[in-house]
Amino acid sequence: MNRIDAAFARLKEKGGTALIPFLTVGDPDLRTTIEIIKTLEKAGADIVELGVPYSDPLADGPVIQRASERALKHRITLAHCMQAAADARSAGVELPFILFSYYNPVLQFGLDRFFEEVKAKDISGLIIPDLPIEEDGEVRSRAEAAGVHLIPLVAPTSNERIARIAGNARGFVYCVSSLGVTGVRSDFHRDIDQFLASVKQAANVPIAIGFGISTREQVERFSAWCDGVVIGSALVRQIEEAIPQLTSEAEREQGLARIGEFIRELKG
Repeated sequence: MNRIDAAFARLKEKGGTALIPFLTVGDPDLRTTIEIIKTLEKAGADIVELGVPYSDPLADGPVIQRASERALKHRITLAHCMQAAADARSAGVELPFILFSYYNPVLQFGLDRFFEEVKAKDISGLIIPDLPIEEDGEVRSRAEAAGVHLIPLVAPTSNERIARIAGNARGFVYCVSSLGVTGVRSDFHRDIDQFLASVKQAANVPIAIGFGISTREQVERFSAWCDGVVIGSALVRQIEEAIPQLTSEAEREQGLARIGEFIRELKG
């Protein structure tokens, strides 16, 4: 069974909601990324999104853009990100990994080689935010052949489009809480509950919500509708603020503990 499916199945038995943190691989460096992943698992994360740094991240707000810039200074590539998943697994991490990448790096890597590596590195899911459903046929078929879930993003648009995207989803449906780019928010789309109800009705897989979730109160609020909650910019900001500690051998553990405590608070 795909690790994502197994994670949601376990949580369903317990009546829990998946906490799905996102981080940018290589921010502040690859060694620290592995340590952060281990910290996230110990703190209660259920699935981890591994963000591939990209020079033109159209869906990302300033916090994740800065993280990409820091990682790209170290010349972090798609290959490094996939290897990070394998290295974390070798370090004992059991969490499912989702690779979050824009399509151009995947295309440049080559689809044959890409899916060979995804499978070999024990990556369970893919999110490609700039690959719309109208153009994802080849990637979807290759993902299914590899036993990997291509996880779609769905925004508050027409019911017809929501039904089409959610009905074809694998793994889970990633519901975008607000139109626009990623970033911490206090307000969400005014019809968010109706939107989530529409997605849930159309989907045959769990649904998760992301873009702007940053507090325990928001996690609890959306857990009433969703099977999972994605924490992106809020975690990346925690990492950014902890960089002076994370890059100091004497203070590294303090920086990691700070990140772990943030996840524990969200998990409740």
